[in-house]
This record gives sequence, C-alpha cells and structure tokens, in this order.
Amino acid sequence: MLNKPKIGVIGIPGKWSTEVLADRLEERTGFRAVIDMNQVELRLDTQQLMYQGLDLLTLDGLIIKKISEVYSPATEDRIHMLSFAERAGVKLFSPTQGVGNLVNRLSGTLALQQSHIPMPKTRVTESAEQAFTTVREFGSAILKPLYSTKARGMIMLTKDDSDEFVRNALEKYRETQTIYYIQQTVKLDGRDLGMVFVGGEYLCTYARVGNKDSWNTTINSGGKYERFEPDAELIELGRRAQSCYDLSFTTVDIALTDQGPVVFEVSAFGGFKGALEGCDIDAASVYADYILQKCVSQEINKA
Repeated sequence: MLNKPKIGVIGIPGKWSTEVLADRLEERTGFRAVIDMNQVELRLDTQQLMYQGLDLLTLDGLIIKKISEVYSPATEDRIHMLSFAERAGVKLFSPTQGVGNLVNRLSGTLALQQSHIPMPKTRVTESAEQAFTTVREFGSAILKPLYSTKARGMIMLTKDDSDEFVRNALEKYRETQTIYYIQQTVKLDGRDLGMVFVGGEYLCTYARVGNKDSWNTTINSGGKYERFEPDAELIELGRRAQSCYDLSFTTVDIALTDQGPVVFEVSAFGGFKGALEGCDIDAASVYADYILQKCVSQEINKA
C-alpha cells in the first residue's frame, strides 16, 4: 500500500489562501507544512533545502501558493532556490519555469503576444520622451510596474491630464522602475473576469465588480465577486491564454470590451476566494485533490 504523500505549501503564514490549502491537504494526508521562503536556506554543501529543521527535499511535493508578499526581482531568486528541489525530484506545483515566466510582467506579456492572445495595446520603452508620446497617442493609459499584483503601483493617466502632470507622473514612475510598461485602457462595464483552471482544465469563472470609486475592479480597491457564466468561445480564450505557461493552478484575467474580450494577464499564484465567493466552489479542495492524484500517479509509475 502506498504511503500518503507529504506535500508542503510555499506561502504566507496566516494568509487565508495559504492556510486553507494547507488545511485541505492535512485533511487528506495528515501532514501539514506551511513554508515561508523568507526562512528557507539552500545548503549546497550538504545538498539540502532547509526550513525550520525540515529538509524540503524529503517531501513528495511542494505547492507554490504564494512565493512572496510583493513581486520583485528577489522573487526570481526564490524561484531559483525552489528549482533546486525540482531538479532533485520533488514535484513542484506549479513548475518553477511556468511560475518564473509570470513573475515579470514583460515576460508574461510576451508569451501571450507570441500566441496571438488578444490584449490591450501595450508598449514598452526606456525612453521618457517615447513614453510621453505613447501616453498621448493612447489618450488614456496605465503605467504598470513589471513586478506587481492587484494593481499595486499602477498609475492611471487620462487625456484630461496636462502635459506637465503626465511628465511628472512618468518621472515618478521611473524612480522605482527600470522601464516603462504602458497599456492603453479599455472600456469595461464595471467588471472584469477571473477564469479558473486546475491542471489546465476549466473550473469556473467569477466577475470582479468595481465599487465605482476606483478605476480598477480589484478586491483591494473595494470590488466584490459575482458569478459569471461564460460561453464556450470565452472559455476557449482562457484555455489558450493559460496554456502559454505550464501551470497547475491559475486564474486568467479577462475583460469584456466594446471591441471584444481581451486578456489582461495570467496569474502564477491565483487565489481561491473568487471561486468560493463568486461561484460557491471550494477551489482549494479541487486543487488539493488534483495534486494528490498527480503525486500518487508518480509513485505508481516509480513502482
């Protein structure tokens, strides 16, 4: 009889999505480990990846639920550390290469563009003057940091802003960013969609509905979740977008515009709350079952 696999959760201790996934795994296996990358030590001399006395290489799998509170180049360093475990035979959910391609907004965007996924008009440059010209050409645009989630650090510029205001905003943005990532705004109906996939299979779609006081619909800015029933064509768009990466669990952010649907981004660390509150689906349980099935199948194949 096969032993129950031991799966660790890379996440933020105390955060709901991290803890609920650890709960679901513990219910099924009796094992629980929430791992904060801030406390992980890679010991190349002894070939160990240690966390509070636990060698992560002794586990059957690791789930990258949340690798850091805020995206930054340091997040990529953590991915490299986890790739050590992956090369040693520990199953990673999602694989580090798929996650790594999405931590940086530019690399994630290029993957979507190369697969001809419809996106808002986007331009990238180091030139402040070219950025100014682009913002004026777009009329209304958003400056997006290469490392950010939930609209953090984004700057909205409109055609009503003066030239001086736009130039000052560009200067302020460049104080913390190495390059301008500029995306033309699209007309939304006050909501955008989160389409959830587990192991590449469609699970559900929820809408994030804005509170009318913010230009974005994120929950951080006061939005709320609602159920949404997409048609087959829209589901296929989401499927194509997430297939640009090798991800075990993801949420595809889609907007319905007057020019058709566009994909904003694919998340490397999609949460569970939207599926629960918008669709009444316990995505953490679905994901836990998927992971255990993969780990058991791997053990059977080894045997």
